[in-house]
Amino acid sequence: MTQDDVPEVSRLERRCFTNPWPLSAYRRELRLPEQNAYIVLRHVPDTGNGNGHGNGAEPHGRGLSRLPLLSFARRADPAGPRVVGFAGMWHMFDEAHITTIGVEPEQRGRGLGELLFVALVDEAIRRGAAWLTLEVRVSNDSAQALYHKYGFTVHGTRKRYYSDNNEDAYVMWSPSLHDEEYLALLDDLRGLILTRYPHAGLPPTMPSIGDRTAIEGHGAAS
Repeated sequence: MTQDDVPEVSRLERRCFTNPWPLSAYRRELRLPEQNAYIVLRHVPDTGNGNGHGNGAEPHGRGLSRLPLLSFARRADPAGPRVVGFAGMWHMFDEAHITTIGVEPEQRGRGLGELLFVALVDEAIRRGAAWLTLEVRVSNDSAQALYHKYGFTVHGTRKRYYSDNNEDAYVMWSPSLHDEEYLALLDDLRGLILTRYPHAGLPPTMPSIGDRTAIEGHGAAS
């Protein structure tokens, strides 16, 4: 995500959440790339030029006529593909804290939230974080199912955490990102989502722990 992306991300966030961040919050976050990572996911229309990308992005043969290709992009282009998803996290010492994941309402149920989540996991590992944590509404069963799938467990509850309806939040943590068995699980799950979206812009393999080398196309904050 770049500063140019913020207005479009903000419009999408207002469709996703009842308590969206102000534009100034995203602009502030993007000024601190060493502490934060924010990404966007774009819909790249199939141009019909025979490059095969449209078909290649279809998960397990299911038609994606409205969403033939997805990619992580670093720069906004007013005439280019629209943002259909966004995500972000904070990085503090050995902890990476996922702050938001949002997907265009019409495109939910396609694994795009998982794709964004995996990109954040990659970035946390690349930065050398030892743990991932997040808050999730106690009523958000689908999000909790995703996090449980990736080994997260509930470690507490924040009472009345969400200001829009005073709903509680579960605090969830991952196993250690330095644990070889857990990394093997992440690698397997990552492979499955990339099978569904092979052209989504994620690097083909997980980053090495603490590898600060920039990964082109990954979409990390810049």
